[in-house]
Amino acid sequence: MQLSMPLHYAGDPKTTVDKIADLEKAGLGGVWIAEAYGFDAATMMGYVAAKTERVTIGSGILQIYTRTPTLMAQTAAGLDYLSGGRAILGLGASGPQVIEGWHGVPYHKPLARTREIIDICRTVWKREEKLTHDGIYQIPLPPEKGTGLGKPLKIINHPVRDRIPIYAASLGEKNVELTAEIADGWIPIFFMPERFREVWGAALDAGKAKRSPELGELQISAGGMLAIGEGEDTKKLLDFVRPNVALYVGGMGARDKNFYNTLARRYGYEKEAALIQDLYLDGKKDEAAAAVPQELIEHTNLVGPESWVRERVLALRDAGVTHLNVTPVGGDAVAMIEKVKSWIS
Repeated sequence: MQLSMPLHYAGDPKTTVDKIADLEKAGLGGVWIAEAYGFDAATMMGYVAAKTERVTIGSGILQIYTRTPTLMAQTAAGLDYLSGGRAILGLGASGPQVIEGWHGVPYHKPLARTREIIDICRTVWKREEKLTHDGIYQIPLPPEKGTGLGKPLKIINHPVRDRIPIYAASLGEKNVELTAEIADGWIPIFFMPERFREVWGAALDAGKAKRSPELGELQISAGGMLAIGEGEDTKKLLDFVRPNVALYVGGMGARDKNFYNTLARRYGYEKEAALIQDLYLDGKKDEAAAAVPQELIEHTNLVGPESWVRERVLALRDAGVTHLNVTPVGGDAVAMIEKVKSWIS
């Protein structure tokens, strides 16, 4: 079990990366760098690569509509080269709100695009032959769709690895099934080890049944906020999670098309999910945050006395989580990372 952490949008990036360098010495094994509609992830990934020595550096995530497949491959290969083979390409479809609202690109065929992008990236990295592809992405572009001057090419450089790990962020059944079939790893959100099989078990099993043995076991990156301590002060730190959960469950999408709201419902919080969405879309964000079930945030984070946190870590491990992804808060981050590292070593 590797210990990793996300790099969030807020704060001074240089200060944050300096902290990562300290946490690396304490046992941190990986960093995930988000993009969404903030700063691009690739720039920060390169900066982290320059300031660290051992941590893996993953995009968490690059949205599949924002770059051509070959640029995805080039970006991952470039980072892998700069970092000495420490890159992870984290991909995801995001949702119509961001893809159409921020990038101005139609949210079209996310499953087929994901499959094709992964296939194209792996072809680019292998360099066995010049790249051609006939699907949603037509490479080279056919003469009738362009100038007719396009020709098959290979990446100029020799990638450090011909199989850079690809992790997919997915929630829906078909998307999770595809992830289990073709990706190296899976990045779920709001992962509850006690209930994830009820939501995703059938999809994971169906995907794994078609999985190539060459891929090995599906890796899983999940976790949450990390805070270790007795008393109410530590437990109250969970309140910092509430607005983010309310944003996703209540406002990240339309009323009838919100993947995160659907997930909360499938976890068994149907009434709560409906209430959170109604409040959030009515502009009552504080009330929406207050309506987030305590059980949901307690079981998707690692906050409380040492015995409780250790129990949550072991539950995640037993559920198949291979990359424990935590955000240390409310205390000595180095000490917390060292402690959790000792549990999973």
